[in-house]
Amino acid sequence: MRIFVLLPRVPYPLEKGDKLRAFNQVKELSKSNEIILCALNPVKKLDKQKAFSSLQPYCRSVNFIDIPLPGRIWNTILAFFGNRPLQTGYFYNRKAARRIKNLIKYYKPDHLYCQLVRTAEYIKNIPVPKTLDYQDVFSYGAKRRMERSSFPMKQILKVEYLRLKEYENKIFDYFDHKTIISKPDRDLIPHKKKEEITIIPNGVDHQYFKPREETRTFDLVFTGNMGYPPNVDAAEFLTHEIMPEVWKIRPDTRLLLAGATPDRKVKALHSNKIVVTGWLDDIRDAYASAKIFIAPMRIGTGLQNKLLEAMSMKIPSITTPLANDALQAKDGEEILLGKTAGELAGQILRLLNDDLFYEKIAENGHKFVKTNYDWAAATEKLNKLIRETV
Repeated sequence: MRIFVLLPRVPYPLEKGDKLRAFNQVKELSKSNEIILCALNPVKKLDKQKAFSSLQPYCRSVNFIDIPLPGRIWNTILAFFGNRPLQTGYFYNRKAARRIKNLIKYYKPDHLYCQLVRTAEYIKNIPVPKTLDYQDVFSYGAKRRMERSSFPMKQILKVEYLRLKEYENKIFDYFDHKTIISKPDRDLIPHKKKEEITIIPNGVDHQYFKPREETRTFDLVFTGNMGYPPNVDAAEFLTHEIMPEVWKIRPDTRLLLAGATPDRKVKALHSNKIVVTGWLDDIRDAYASAKIFIAPMRIGTGLQNKLLEAMSMKIPSITTPLANDALQAKDGEEILLGKTAGELAGQILRLLNDDLFYEKIAENGHKFVKTNYDWAAATEKLNKLIRETV
């Protein structure tokens, strides 16, 4: 069948979770379907040729629609005064809407697949069977950020939280099927029929992210898009509150913070014991260079792809209960959990001081992700769901 896939961002390079999910779903869906890909592009600096080359093997048609900055600003303002979520305004553009409708009219797809509520406005009224991938619960992401923000930002996020919550509820009824990344996320959707939402987890490429025997030059590594607020918060929490507890016992412990577009707050964390890399051509180098992976997430929603990748490379991993809600690994067996700085520091020291326990967590975590997280299996569930509407 022919599937029209609408994305809020071009899924290349794969430095963000939504891009990674989109790229792998397109790749897997293309094995038994014809894909018409349409991706909005709110980024000025994009190597379109490389992006096209990476996506073209899986698509009959690849379409990028630029959304210029002045239009994004204007539509965000309109959304604010129109009582709509700012995110839907930021990603909406009338010219883009016309282009999308024309593409759908031309290709006559059997199904529309829309990623994130950011793009739902474009296709909600088009009379073609359609699926919305909520992926994450944006309203609760805004709520959790609100709790840790300064007063002016807190007020903005409060308004955005309430509007997103209303929008996530309202948009539900426009789509034949709805998907989401995990059960904890589904439970947060404010709709009386939320149990109808199908859970489609992320996966990991186990052939790509596989164990590597290399010299570990760092004790700890944390990876991710370092401009993303939940990752910025985690990096600061790790540096200012967790590591001082570790350094009291092991003063030579070294930390690597690796990932694209580091915020100025993250860049400021660089020191003789902490290295901030910025973008890496191969993120596996970061994982392989450290003894332990840690993701001390305090805000945000959804499944942390970085945990899947690290565990797939057989690196023992530490995170918070918030991040593990979606992952569902067993604490003390497949992963280590901690809520406070003291608890997380204690887990780090436990792994560094106990080689047998270190090997146990590494091995069990590796088996856990190989058994439970696979792109082919997860996307086949999506494929069957889409075919139900034909």
